[in-house]
Amino acid sequence: MKKLTKRQKTLKTLFDEAKAYSLKEAVAVLKKMPKLKFDEMIEVAVKLDIDPKDSLGASFRGTVSLPHGTGKVVRVVVFCKGEEEKKARDAGADFIGAEELMAKIQGGWADFDVAIATPEMMKDIAKLGKILGPRGLMPNPKSGTVTMDTAKTIKEVRAGKIEFKMDKQAGIHAPLGKISFTEEAIYKNALALIDAIMGCGTQGGAKGQHVKSLYISTTMGPGLRLDLAQVQKELKSQ
Repeated sequence: MKKLTKRQKTLKTLFDEAKAYSLKEAVAVLKKMPKLKFDEMIEVAVKLDIDPKDSLGASFRGTVSLPHGTGKVVRVVVFCKGEEEKKARDAGADFIGAEELMAKIQGGWADFDVAIATPEMMKDIAKLGKILGPRGLMPNPKSGTVTMDTAKTIKEVRAGKIEFKMDKQAGIHAPLGKISFTEEAIYKNALALIDAIMGCGTQGGAKGQHVKSLYISTTMGPGLRLDLAQVQKELKSQ
């Protein structure tokens, strides 16, 4: 039998694997967990009651602006030409360009987190689909990353706007901040993210009806199962 580490023993005293927690309770538990040598990201994992192959599954995605940001330094690429280049540069884009930038990516470079493009560039960027698509980096109108206002989008991304999307296993995994954040900041970010996911694709139906299970965890920590009914109450009380 594998011997438990000191950290694993401590974790076992902090939470009950069989319990479903309210969001506020879960965040409090996360903050009490033993810290590692790096600032862990906090993530939400959602299982959806949606067939990934049907029309809703294929389009189930959305964006949300986290009130306290993600705590992550976001490296932004902008595909544009002409006057938009100056606007993007003034807004703080890390990499800006057109043909040369696309050639660099085709050569294997992908040292960025978000890609933004003007509509006129999308025809040319299509050839990068097989490279950027699997990495979730392809500009998309639904996520707001295909835009004529690149400056505004850059500022939104840097301020904490993130995208979430259902994967082939009907799941969503999305970051919501760092464990070094205050308990209140983590809680507010989590509420915003969960509210966006529960409200996505409802099309007039009950909010959250498509969510089967919901977990919250740190990068290297165990997942805490959330009580969906309690989370719904917390959302309504905001």
